[in-house]
Amino acid sequence: MRSLVFLDGRTADPDAPQIRVDDQVVQRGDGVFETILVRHGKARELGPHLKRLARSAEMLDLPEPDLAAWERVSQAVIDNYRGGPEMALKLVYTRGVDGVPTGFGLGSPIEEKVVRQRAEGVAVATLERGLDPSLTETAPWLLIGAKTLSYGVNMAAVREAQRRGADDAVFVFGEQILEGPTSSVVIAKDRTLYTPPPSMGILPGTTQAAVFRAAERAGWGTKVEQLRVADLLAADAVFLTSSVRLITRVHTLNGQQLPDAAELHRELNALYEAEYA
Repeated sequence: MRSLVFLDGRTADPDAPQIRVDDQVVQRGDGVFETILVRHGKARELGPHLKRLARSAEMLDLPEPDLAAWERVSQAVIDNYRGGPEMALKLVYTRGVDGVPTGFGLGSPIEEKVVRQRAEGVAVATLERGLDPSLTETAPWLLIGAKTLSYGVNMAAVREAQRRGADDAVFVFGEQILEGPTSSVVIAKDRTLYTPPPSMGILPGTTQAAVFRAAERAGWGTKVEQLRVADLLAADAVFLTSSVRLITRVHTLNGQQLPDAAELHRELNALYEAEYA
């Protein structure tokens, strides 16, 4: 069911070897990526995702990506996909071999676990990230806020959360909330949505921005400001947002049950989905 198209327009078999072993993404994880939800043949927030891809590439000193070419690759992957109505479109851009970048788009089915968590919610553990957010400006070589393919720490955090009996993690610096390993953190309090600012060294969320846009149109307030663990515990609802998981409700934080936010979850989902109706 999967669909694979390279940046030069070449289609390929996703079940056959395609990447050279000396590609820098294999040797060092040296590259960037974006994951985009495609529903009924339409890619959500493709423009913002491509802009973020370009931003991440600039942070890694990769050649400036040709966004028009990436649009063509995205559409080719969609056109060649033979799965169900939903697809995860992953765009990968690496340093490649001998200074020649590698770029491709891969379309894959949505994992059943993700679909289940959308409906049932998740338990989350807070984990220390250990990097002062102020280093975003003073130490840009740390690539804080870039969406790189070096996801070893992110996946280790998810495994640690699972060892603690949770489904996922939220990174913190002290008591300050940052982001999930693959998601943005959003809380609802008194008909206002809150999320931490990019200055906290986090990746600006495309889905988070779309949710805020939809909520504002329905009369909700939205604020981008620092959050603390206590704010999550005092919120009416806590959510993790990402392109594929959409708006996922957090029902348990560090073993503590949070208020039942099923109704708020349904309301926000309806507002968000209305953006694409």
